Amino acid sequence: MNTINKSSTIPIESLTVSAYTVPTDAPESDGTYAWDKTTMVLVEAAAGGKTGLGYSYADTATARLIHDHLAGVVRGCDAMAVPGTWVAMSQAVRNLGRPGISSMAIAAVDTALWDLKARLLDLPLVTLLGAVRDSAPVYGSGGFTSYSVEQLQKQLGGWAAQGIPRVKMKIGREPPSDLARVRAAREAIGKETELFVDANGAYSRKQALAQAEAFAELGVTWFEEPVSSDDLDGLRLLRDRAPAGMEITAGEYGYDLVYFHRMLEAGAVDVLQADVTRCMGITGLLRVGALCEARSLPLSAHCAPSLHVHPCCALPPFRHLEYFHDHDRIEHMLFDGAPTPSEGSLRPDLARPGLGLEFKRPDAKRFAV
Repeated sequence: MNTINKSSTIPIESLTVSAYTVPTDAPESDGTYAWDKTTMVLVEAAAGGKTGLGYSYADTATARLIHDHLAGVVRGCDAMAVPGTWVAMSQAVRNLGRPGISSMAIAAVDTALWDLKARLLDLPLVTLLGAVRDSAPVYGSGGFTSYSVEQLQKQLGGWAAQGIPRVKMKIGREPPSDLARVRAAREAIGKETELFVDANGAYSRKQALAQAEAFAELGVTWFEEPVSSDDLDGLRLLRDRAPAGMEITAGEYGYDLVYFHRMLEAGAVDVLQADVTRCMGITGLLRVGALCEARSLPLSAHCAPSLHVHPCCALPPFRHLEYFHDHDRIEHMLFDGAPTPSEGSLRPDLARPGLGLEFKRPDAKRFAV
């Protein structure tokens, strides 16, 4: 039985941070980057006899920033007043530069604080935030440029066979080969499954326009970062001239509200993307959702499926969530309660408080850095 007095202040007693680097299960690359491991920075916040957790996929420098600069800001703050602590953290990084590592550090802490508040109230986080839907539709995401055609078809075809109605693959590493790879993907998933492509900014404007026409012939309906996300004029050009039925999307590298505002002001995207581990946490994600709602523009969540499922079920303009291969694998390795898609969607576990995740410390120990 919950004995917390909901009208009282509950000071945050401690904030701890740790980091874990997990090797990939195979070499991975996209149009502009290659990697063989992923680092997760974990934050645990304690108050009132409960502990909340949050994390970001970020460099270990993020953990150092949390330890050296944010922990002292957060300790003693009211665990029930998460937005106020978010403002305090935002002010504390003024001289460090807010976008980038600072925003990812705030994101991990903010998520832990929302999880803590929900646990103190003995509520699932989606109930605390206020649900507008009972599940979050997903799209399977992987299809790395480092994969052979056989690996690509097996992964994307497997998701389609599981009932996930949309899948995404990486392109742009070798543009002359992209059309053949997209054709192979379409053969593996059949005609009914939606096919998304993500160039990670690898193409030039005219190159992207030509590729969009060719991809449309294979039923591609989502073209993510056809050019650099910093090229707002180029994104707008693609949005205006892409074939009917193909949406232009970007936003995953947004760290603060100003970034998203500029992208929307430029008319650069049909669907805005945001990542709770980058955009200053759940508090930041809710604000991005408000921007989208004000413009009647849909919002798609980028990666970290276990973190996104609760807040996405509380966001009115939300469309779908990226069920990213790397992060799903890590989250199931390191957390009890990580969700698995059913009928193409993730559902919050309403029987568990907060995010519904419990850190498997013994399993994570070998990955600690």
